[in-house]
Amino acid sequence: MEKLVIKGGKTLQGSLRISGSKNAALPVILASILVDGPILYKNVPRLRDINTTNKLLKILGCPAAFTNESGNDVCAEAKRLMPEAPYDLVKTMRASVLVLGPLLARLGQAKVALPGGCAIGARPVDLHLKALERMGAEFELDSGYIFGRCKELRGADINFDFPTVGGTENLLMAASLAKGRTILRNAAREPEVADLANFLVACGAKITGIGSDTLHIEGVQSLKGCEYSIMPDRIEAGTFMAAAAITGGELLLEQCPQEELSAVMAKMHDMGVAFSAKPEGLLVSGTEPIKAADIVTKPHPGFPTDMQAQLMALMCLAAGSSTVEETIFENRFMHVPELNRMGADIHLSGNKAVVRGGKKLAGAPVMASDLRASASLVLAGLAAKNETHVQRIYHLDRGYEHIEHKLNAVGAEISREKDPDAPA
Repeated sequence: MEKLVIKGGKTLQGSLRISGSKNAALPVILASILVDGPILYKNVPRLRDINTTNKLLKILGCPAAFTNESGNDVCAEAKRLMPEAPYDLVKTMRASVLVLGPLLARLGQAKVALPGGCAIGARPVDLHLKALERMGAEFELDSGYIFGRCKELRGADINFDFPTVGGTENLLMAASLAKGRTILRNAAREPEVADLANFLVACGAKITGIGSDTLHIEGVQSLKGCEYSIMPDRIEAGTFMAAAAITGGELLLEQCPQEELSAVMAKMHDMGVAFSAKPEGLLVSGTEPIKAADIVTKPHPGFPTDMQAQLMALMCLAAGSSTVEETIFENRFMHVPELNRMGADIHLSGNKAVVRGGKKLAGAPVMASDLRASASLVLAGLAAKNETHVQRIYHLDRGYEHIEHKLNAVGAEISREKDPDAPA
């Protein structure tokens, strides 16, 4: 197991290119199951979760792989499809459940292990199953697996109880090849959902209402291969915005998805961070003192839960008290005790955190519990005096492409080392 060793107190200056979006790439690449013919995906981030996705697709009879050892192109093509997604892969990545809808649409059957991923809350798949049942599927749960079958999927009018991202994506894929029209109401509006819909349309799907909370899908008989570029990663971009601010630096973010980050940028602007659009990208300046602020996580277009931990790290430096209310996941404050180990003053009460800012952060050994918690600890380490050792960075590698290389290129001092204290 590895750890990151961060020597804090460095001011970040320079340019960074934003990678392709992990949260967009996973469902888009898994949608290869639906398509007849080869697909070339561009701007795919080289991440652990992408490698897991490629391995899973190979097992399912839809080989997918990067075209070379260092680039960001992935080729995929469905050949002899198989219906089983095994536990050994699904346990490591929540998004694996997104093969359920495509397999039912193509094969009329699916056997998918109950998913794993970050331990940030229950995130049950019941909304996926209830909606697919409306389309004619039947399910049994046994021995940790979901067994699904159907004679054919039929269009239906589906109203989600909650705007679930994964549920919307699963049904969007299933409905693309279903018989008749499907309407998804109270659908998730996240940009990554829109990216999946745009990919399906590029393959020949008939989808309207993209970007809204009501999606209309007219099922087609088949989808064809195409070339498609994955959208930039808005959460990586937001994390680097926070990196500029927490170090008092200035970063030019190339290929930055500004419109998709409007809620994050508005809140960071309130905290004293300045933004300026340039021909090369977005200039982020954190040279002014950080101000306290309050955030409430909400589905898009509200403040994203995936940026909550990073903003909390920034709040530790702000004069005054800030509050964070988490409304999406019930277990997403696991970074709080680790930030407190570094000298932060954060108090929890249910789904709310109060951050008493203005404290000096000091380096310490800290342990990452999930992907975005990892990012918050890296940010705190950048601002802290002395060394911070971030353990269990396999979480970080699931969602950030070469993060230490990117940050070192703009003035950070981070090394990746073997962790002798890691459990066997």
